[in-house]
Amino acid sequence: MLGEAWRDEDLVFTNPIGEAMRGNYLLQRHFAPLLKRAGLPAIRFHDLRHTAATLMLRQRIHPKVVSEMLGHSQIGITLGAYSHVLPDMQQEAVQALDKLLGE
Repeated sequence: MLGEAWRDEDLVFTNPIGEAMRGNYLLQRHFAPLLKRAGLPAIRFHDLRHTAATLMLRQRIHPKVVSEMLGHSQIGITLGAYSHVLPDMQQEAVQALDKLLGE
């Protein structure tokens, strides 16, 4: 509809003329109102990343996969940042080993 004013940069999400969205534009014009409409508290956009990582680990997605999705260069970075998710998994591992070895 914009004709030659449209800037086709082959992006999925753009500003109204096709350029990459600026972070503050995304936060102020889209993210904050979306949270408000949903009745959710104000959170940082980065908290979505943290939540996604935590949920994946809680669903037993292998930490290496989560690490790669987050773009971490080493799995140790992921495990260090999200180790709070894993304590109950240690108990489950011990129970699985006990079951395997016949308790």
